[in-house]
Amino acid sequence: MKNKDTYNTIEAPTEEILFKEKNSKFFGYAFPIQLEEEVKPIIDTLRKKHPNAGHFCYAYQLGTENVSYRANDDGEPSNSAGMPIYGQIQSFDVTNTLIVVVRIFGGTKLGVGGLISAYKTTAQITLENCMIIEKTIDIHYLISFDYKNMNKVMRVIKEKKLDIVSQEMELNEETGLPIGTIEIKTRKKNAETIFDIFNSLYEIDIKIKE
Repeated sequence: MKNKDTYNTIEAPTEEILFKEKNSKFFGYAFPIQLEEEVKPIIDTLRKKHPNAGHFCYAYQLGTENVSYRANDDGEPSNSAGMPIYGQIQSFDVTNTLIVVVRIFGGTKLGVGGLISAYKTTAQITLENCMIIEKTIDIHYLISFDYKNMNKVMRVIKEKKLDIVSQEMELNEETGLPIGTIEIKTRKKNAETIFDIFNSLYEIDIKIKE
């Protein structure tokens, strides 16, 4: 949805979930993540916690408008673990979320159908135990200005109830006068209006933070 400026994610990591099927144990975990680089350290920690487990299958989704995802079967038959887990991430409509299901083999083979069902069910129960929250899609802007215009900038920030992410002052090497840079964020649906307000102000520069 082009105009949508909210998304759902999980608030915090879950407690460990245990699902059993024919003596196999499936431990489910959910983690809020922002970057792909966060996945490996989490898996490594779970490997230490479950040294007897044979499979650490997972799926994650990142992003709001440009979505990326990955599903990993970790040695289970192709598409029998990672995709059923990812299917639940889609079903619960969450992003910036990692689900890991750790399997300890119980001696009885489950077959591909049994594995799909077990991984799906574990992921589902795990997500059911998550606190799912709605967040806004925010656009970040950098506003640059001479110190003399600071009050003008701050007035808009206050009037429009904008969040300041960071601010810094430094000296302009040419003039020796202080210049400021403030990073603000605003909901996507308000972003164009906010940009236009600052862009129309004399001697104030605004650009999207990449």
